[in-house]
Amino acid sequence: MDTIASLFSFITTPVSWVIVQFHSVYGAIFGPDTGWAWGLSIVSLVILIRICLIPLFVKQIKSTRAMQTLQPEMKKIQERYKNDKQRQSEEMMKLYKETGTNPLSSCLPILAQSPFFFALYHVLNGIATGDTIGVINERLLESAQKAHIFGAPLAAKFTDSASKVESLGSSITDVRVVTAIMIILMSASQFFTQRQLMTKNVDTTVKTPFMQQQKMLMYVFPVMFAVFGINFPVGVLVYWLTTNVWTMGQQMYVIRNNPTPGSKAQAAYLERLHKHVTEHGKTRGRGEKAIVKAIVAKGRDRNEFERKFINGLNKAGLAAQPDGTVVKSDAAVAAQTEDGAPVTTGTPKRQQPKRQSKSQRQSTKAAGEAEPKTSLSKSDEPEGAKQGTQSAAAKKSAQKPGSGGRSKAQSGQRKGPQRPKSPSKK
Repeated sequence: MDTIASLFSFITTPVSWVIVQFHSVYGAIFGPDTGWAWGLSIVSLVILIRICLIPLFVKQIKSTRAMQTLQPEMKKIQERYKNDKQRQSEEMMKLYKETGTNPLSSCLPILAQSPFFFALYHVLNGIATGDTIGVINERLLESAQKAHIFGAPLAAKFTDSASKVESLGSSITDVRVVTAIMIILMSASQFFTQRQLMTKNVDTTVKTPFMQQQKMLMYVFPVMFAVFGINFPVGVLVYWLTTNVWTMGQQMYVIRNNPTPGSKAQAAYLERLHKHVTEHGKTRGRGEKAIVKAIVAKGRDRNEFERKFINGLNKAGLAAQPDGTVVKSDAAVAAQTEDGAPVTTGTPKRQQPKRQSKSQRQSTKAAGEAEPKTSLSKSDEPEGAKQGTQSAAAKKSAQKPGSGGRSKAQSGQRKGPQRPKSPSKK
């Protein structure tokens, strides 16, 4: 570790200068030789570095999402050229170039803060060995050696001997208890950060090897921090714990306000956005407008959660616009008067007739057949006379030439023998 730290000695002077400047501020409040002054100086150094790395963090998010989108295409290339590794690599590089993605972009924040991490380790190791380094002179070195964080010296390690810890003004028990607690917190924060990414901010509709790699890293990283943590000074543990907590909070903010499409976080976000838009009738801020604009631009390529969001707006009488705004739809505007009371516009909706039962249909048919009557005298005619008149007319028609002795079927009836109709049930 000392050899690696010496490689980044070129940045040791800037890091030590920043710590000294923060120490001068906190030393005036808590005292120059206290652990609060030196501990908060390290925490402030972390915050300053992470603020400077925010653009790289945004680039990391975009790169990670782009890699998730490319996983199906990458899998096809691997299967197509599984026997030709060189062609496989060429096609992969071509895919990265066409889409403008870089696999190393997801590691940029870690790589960018590595020099600061090793430079801080170099500074704290110099404090432990009593060597002046950077802008830390003998007076500041003596002050830093007196600083204790919860009873543990700033430059002490978990693996230090009892004699070395006593030379720094503490006991081996205090050092190991404090460092063990900080290592556990450091590993737990790393595990929670990675688990949060896997369970909430991953597109569940696409099953790719990338998800398996992330799941493996979720368990590997905490173990690595626990193994290397026993060799870190207390000040470095403060640095690493602070940067883990910062990463966890930063990721929670991104997952809540800019989730990955198709993830559980997006479902929760669109549900909150739908509730707000239906209550106020508009989107707020550029972030919400950008989300709605992206959903509208997808068209038929929307996922399940995005379609549900658009359909919910339509049911509420709202319509999402291509610029990300939300307005009342034409149907909702036409259905409102000036005082807000609904009115009926357009042609009334055609109602389907109610279906009748078989007995009702037979009753209606029987009534329709009995209805066309020419005069009252015919209706009062006896039934027997009616039958006689009908039979006489039938005989007369049968005696006409060219009939062939057959009676013509009445209109509306089939030829041949007819089955007698059952009396209608009224």
